Amino acid sequence: MPWAVKWRSENRLEGKREWLVGRLLGGIAPPYLKGYAVAVFENREVAREFIKLNFGYIATRPDLREEPHGWRMPVAVKVEVVVKEVA
Repeated sequence: MPWAVKWRSENRLEGKREWLVGRLLGGIAPPYLKGYAVAVFENREVAREFIKLNFGYIATRPDLREEPHGWRMPVAVKVEVVVKEVA
């Protein structure tokens, strides 16, 4: 079963927000990768290592966890990938 990374934040301005992290962090995605480009990992350990490497700084930054940002450490979540051809 594949895993993905869920971004989380909660603040007064935007409320509670969550979404799955895309494959391309920063930069501009080419047109053929725009849309449903979610990073998917083969197991939980790989997803957690990705979180640690790319978002670990959030754990040491109280200013980002408090208002106005309200960032939380992303978490690894189990996902189901479905691709269907529609006639």
